Amino acid sequence: MAVQEGSSSSSSSSSTATSMVSGYLSELKQFWKARFSFLNYHKKILGREEPLPRWTSDDVEEFIASDPVYGPQLRTVRQATKIANVGALIGAVTTAGVSYKYSKVPHGAVLAFGAGALFGFTFGGEIANHWLQIYRLEREEATLRFFYWWEDKCTAKGLLPGRPRE
Repeated sequence: MAVQEGSSSSSSSSSTATSMVSGYLSELKQFWKARFSFLNYHKKILGREEPLPRWTSDDVEEFIASDPVYGPQLRTVRQATKIANVGALIGAVTTAGVSYKYSKVPHGAVLAFGAGALFGFTFGGEIANHWLQIYRLEREEATLRFFYWWEDKCTAKGLLPGRPRE
């Protein structure tokens, strides 16, 4: 009888430990969910059942002209992307050129090309961030507003099933 009592107390202590661990894990999950909440922007765009049709630069310019708040922000973000892409091109070509000039190893030049593109894109993005003062803008919100506008426009044209958002 004493053995049975000991086993019941150990099972109750293990259930308490299990509930403590599950409580800790749920708190930890909520903590990281709050820290990575910015990924919810991408779920609205990338997690679609049916992808949006392609848009042209004329469509983007139409949105920029039609939205007085997020239009100029989107224009500035597009300029920053162009600057970052130029930085990637310059970084890739110069790094690969220097690597090939001094090593004469093609696979080293290819790796240097990739690393230079990555570093150049990052450096160009930082230059654009400070030059155009992108840090003051809501980049994700402007992009999301464009996607919502484009979805509503495509739905109104009949390119997507459903009805426009109100």
